[in-house]
Amino acid sequence: MSDKTQRPLRVGFLLVPGFALMSYASAIEPLRAANALAGRTLYRWRHLALQGSGVTASNGVRIEADVTASEAGRLDMIVVCAGGNPQSFQHAPTLAFLRKAARHGVRLGGVSAGPFLLAQAGLLDGYRCTVHWEHIPAFTETFPFLRLSHSLFEIDRDRFTCAGGIAALDMMHALIRLDHGSALAAAVSDWFLQTDVRRGEAAQRLSLTDRFGVHHPKLIETMAYMERNIEAPLSRAKLAQIAGMSLRQLERLYRNELRTTILRHYARLRLEQARRLLRQTSLSIGEIAVATGFASASTFTRHYRRQFGLPPRHERVQFSGGSPPSRDEGET
Repeated sequence: MSDKTQRPLRVGFLLVPGFALMSYASAIEPLRAANALAGRTLYRWRHLALQGSGVTASNGVRIEADVTASEAGRLDMIVVCAGGNPQSFQHAPTLAFLRKAARHGVRLGGVSAGPFLLAQAGLLDGYRCTVHWEHIPAFTETFPFLRLSHSLFEIDRDRFTCAGGIAALDMMHALIRLDHGSALAAAVSDWFLQTDVRRGEAAQRLSLTDRFGVHHPKLIETMAYMERNIEAPLSRAKLAQIAGMSLRQLERLYRNELRTTILRHYARLRLEQARRLLRQTSLSIGEIAVATGFASASTFTRHYRRQFGLPPRHERVQFSGGSPPSRDEGET
């Protein structure tokens, strides 16, 4: 791809309403920098809308699209930029557009919630992929057989997916390196003051130490086990066994370091997971209760209301912009 007679790669940025502006900017700006630093046009891009001409990001910024997806013309690469509640995306023409592009050998990628749309179109089957950690619970419930990682980004043949945010800078570094060599990729990263280019397999989230301000290795170990066992919660006795200490010692550790109890911390993790599933999937209240380790929908509802101040159904309706139901349903 380093031959100077090589024509520019044609890139389409498919902007889905509510897309994450940070992810979009982190994906498109490296292409501009690559052109500037190379002294020639390596990449040309167009903004594609599902319909109409303007697309509004999650923060209210509106970007005017060049064309609709159906008018995009020939492209070499498409980057799907999405955010918000991708599981509710229902636009068959867009999924058909992406499938047609795949049949024509177009490289397809997604940032932030963009991989959700590729998965809905059936275009990630057999590929390694990733998605923003906030969307992982909904993604795994909706597409349980896909090869999902928790990495910053994945590049697998003609598919590339990214968790979003500034991780798109790292992914574009890798793509530019594949297209035009490591020297240009390094120059682009230097342009954006990116002194530490992360590999795709790097973790998406801060460590437990950074997130919670804890340092005790036994405490960190049990917290990690909790995060990996949401659907089938471990007992306090099992957690103490894992930590190699008595239950009384472990409870004292949680009280002193986190100002809470084992059960309260575990419940909060499970309820935060439930909140993500409520907002990002169409799973029933009962299904979400099971997915987060509650014995029944009524038990789940009681704990949810106590934690967040409203029942699960109200949470779902309010997040989708509707009016709360007139009464609490049976939450089943």
